[in-house]
Amino acid sequence: MSEIKTIGRCLGQGSDGSIWFFCPGCNGPHRIKVNSPNMPGPNWAYNGKPGAPTFTPSVLVTGVQHLTEEEHALLMAGSHVEPRQLVCHSFVTGGRIQFLGDCTHALAGKTVDLPDWEVSWNSW
Repeated sequence: MSEIKTIGRCLGQGSDGSIWFFCPGCNGPHRIKVNSPNMPGPNWAYNGKPGAPTFTPSVLVTGVQHLTEEEHALLMAGSHVEPRQLVCHSFVTGGRIQFLGDCTHALAGKTVDLPDWEVSWNSW
């Protein structure tokens, strides 16, 4: 993972130029590549305002959800724990994150302010 420095109230920036924000729905950071059309892979437009960022198009993160404390205890006790699919789909506009209905977390369908980067990152 690249080193991440704070560049505004709610954003971090990796040494590779990536932009990071903390997702309150997933309770973890999301990383996107911005304004880099010559680099391979998905790319987002960014308004350049680290205090009130807008990224286009939408941000879609998929994977496996983190284990709950209960699931971790079961796993450590030798029980099988079925992985849970993670979908986090959002629009980030003006420093707010609008979670779309296909999200698998509790903030699906809600819009909230992006949390402070340093506070969120340091508590993660």
